[in-house]
Amino acid sequence: MRQRRLMNQINVVPYIDVMLVLLVIFMVTAPMIQHGSVDLPEVSDLPPPPSEAVYVVVRTESLALQRSVSDSPQEMSNAQLRTALTELLEANPAQNVIVAADRNVSYDRVMTTLDQLRRTGFSRVSLQTQSGPGR
Repeated sequence: MRQRRLMNQINVVPYIDVMLVLLVIFMVTAPMIQHGSVDLPEVSDLPPPPSEAVYVVVRTESLALQRSVSDSPQEMSNAQLRTALTELLEANPAQNVIVAADRNVSYDRVMTTLDQLRRTGFSRVSLQTQSGPGR
């Protein structure tokens, strides 16, 4: 009777198959586990805004331009706002702009406004917030 020879190699093919199946399972379930909530930091001790800043007020249904803190916002269309911002930039290339967006305005509308300011040529753009403890 012949003796069986011992095998001195490990067959790794079944292990690779198991690892690939586990990888696929983790890749499919990982996005389902993430909740997508954002925990925003509290804002306190804000420095005062520059006195010479121009405010772009973004509401859910309209845009407005406020040339100083003492002025009242003037509602404008996108084209009118672009023209007024271009005139302000030509008068003062270092003009500060503060975007004051209503809390209920969609993120897309705020980002579109910021992109419009960037394309116009403004480099000093800030977002207005309220000071005090967060919610």
